Amino acid sequence: MKTISSVVEQYIKKKPFLQSALAQGIINLTSLSRIVRPEIEEELGKDIRNGAIVMALKRLSDDLEFRATHKIIKVLKNIGEITVRSSLTDYTFLASDTILTQQARLLEEINANKDAFYTSSRGVNEINIVISSSLDATVDELFKHEKCTQKAKDLSSITVKLPEENVSVSGIYYFIFQRLAWEGILLYEVISTTNEFTILVDDEQVDIAFKTIKDLKTL
Repeated sequence: MKTISSVVEQYIKKKPFLQSALAQGIINLTSLSRIVRPEIEEELGKDIRNGAIVMALKRLSDDLEFRATHKIIKVLKNIGEITVRSSLTDYTFLASDTILTQQARLLEEINANKDAFYTSSRGVNEINIVISSSLDATVDELFKHEKCTQKAKDLSSITVKLPEENVSVSGIYYFIFQRLAWEGILLYEVISTTNEFTILVDDEQVDIAFKTIKDLKTL
């Protein structure tokens, strides 16, 4: 049997940004109840008082605050090493039949330069390379016959080591990237492995990005 509380909860769950704002108590529940009332009444097939919806939202916001953040914060408090690298260049190339051969040659150059930063990811149509700016000339030469769709310089990377339980808790990345978005930080790239992720940001924003992530450990 459908209840006001269950219908309201299903409505909120379909809107993640609204759910997050509700959990943080930054929404006027009375105003929100008036907005959602038509849909709740249509779902239940009867007239509903605003006060009943407000009560359902109040119970839900209290519950969401615990459920949505308790496990996430527990994981974030155990964030491990945070590593920052500067003077990086971000390349994006269109995928081709020859580009992997050039990447193999680039790896040979990197193996001879142990201090160089390098990471790469491949999508369906594009290949991305992030590398120390000191190797820009090498990349430009090796990939001169490939189609480069973007080259961004003066970037920094922040690599974050996550605890192993991050894979069993939903919302970790949403929680982190939400904070970065609130600070107006532009992410050039996001590269992740099972227990680690790297973001690429402009050199001018690396300090605030680092502080935003570091502060997650003290929530």
